Amino acid sequence: MPSDGIPLMDSNNILRYEEFLRIATIAVKHGITKIRVTGGEPLVRKGIVEFIEKLAKLPDVEDLSLTTNGVLLKKFAYPLKKAGLTRVNVSVDSLRQDRFHKITRGDFMNDVMEGLEQAEKTGLSPVKINCVVIKGFNDDEILDFALLTKHKPYHIRFIEYMPFEVEAVWDKDKCISTSQIMEKINSFQKLLPLGNPEKRTGPARRYKFTDSIGEIGFISPVSDHFCSSCNRLRLTADGKLRTCLFSDDEIDIKMVLRNGCTDKELEELLFRAVRKKPEKHQISDNIFKKCSRTMSFIGG
Repeated sequence: MPSDGIPLMDSNNILRYEEFLRIATIAVKHGITKIRVTGGEPLVRKGIVEFIEKLAKLPDVEDLSLTTNGVLLKKFAYPLKKAGLTRVNVSVDSLRQDRFHKITRGDFMNDVMEGLEQAEKTGLSPVKINCVVIKGFNDDEILDFALLTKHKPYHIRFIEYMPFEVEAVWDKDKCISTSQIMEKINSFQKLLPLGNPEKRTGPARRYKFTDSIGEIGFISPVSDHFCSSCNRLRLTADGKLRTCLFSDDEIDIKMVLRNGCTDKELEELLFRAVRKKPEKHQISDNIFKKCSRTMSFIGG
């Protein structure tokens, strides 16, 4: 995030919980079985536990998860689990106190680590830790993250460095490919694949050490994109429906909602979005254009 912060949305521009719930209800009716609540930071929004409880009561939702920076997770882990949350994704890009402070501009590393412990104890499972690897910045911690799986049931997810507008100087040379990350880990101990790495049910290719209780996943949007198997829809806080993280093509659902649309009209918007889903992103192509909105506004 920029050191001087970002412009905040007016509260009237943000979808209300009942509006999110209405859209989710229709989506689930037409086959959506997984819902993930993201941010910004969802745990700072008043009423988040009650909202999760309502989402959990939707029929046929098989997986209800939440992405957080982990700072408030210790406090919220038990209430969220009780409300019906299945699991959490926690963004942690360094295990070193000084580097963590440099990234986040806050002394919250102990809070995050305690939050991970509490999530595990509470039964939120799996606890996934997302780490974006950047050459020359935190690539010397790859093995430190991988070794967490030896004694913790965490799912470590190494994610390739991706271009966003806030990264005005994004340089592909700073991106460490999945193959390079795997090579570094394999030089320590051979990784064993879980399932068929070529037939993913999600964006990550999954592996583990023979003696680990956790697992390691690799998400490769730059070097080996998974666009052909992507089935995700992303709804932003201000009510825009996106079908690709790297496309500015959005459908304004909030405007339609607040103009008194019917459920049938909402259904058609969802189906229109799916029909317009692009074949792939173009990060590695000369015609690639970074998103005009940062991840804090898109929801990551």
